[in-house]
Amino acid sequence: MKVVVAILALSTVLIVLKIVKRPEEVKSNLAKQDIATLMQALNHYHRDKGRYPTQAQGLHALIGKPNTDPLSNIGKEGGYLERLPEDPWGNAYQYLNPGVHGEIDVFSYGQDTRHGGEGDDADLGSWE
Repeated sequence: MKVVVAILALSTVLIVLKIVKRPEEVKSNLAKQDIATLMQALNHYHRDKGRYPTQAQGLHALIGKPNTDPLSNIGKEGGYLERLPEDPWGNAYQYLNPGVHGEIDVFSYGQDTRHGGEGDDADLGSWE
């Protein structure tokens, strides 16, 4: 009987620990989905304009006409997204052109809002 109770108690603890950890997994998955959406919009922008937004234009080029050079009237009227999402931790997604991991990089610094990190604090990016 004591063995059964111990097994049930251990199972309960493991389930609770998994549920407690799950919110960060959910946030990481949401960030990955947002990054995929941003990359899709950037690829449409590239298809229409023949280039990605400059570093100065950044992701804001996806929601309206860029106000920095090079200006272009080519592309989707009203932008490629209604609004720019924030990452699940309430911060802006980062954009690099040229990228470090690819032609362009889109990423979140993750839970700790700092470059690098491991586990829940790891950066999440378009290169993954």
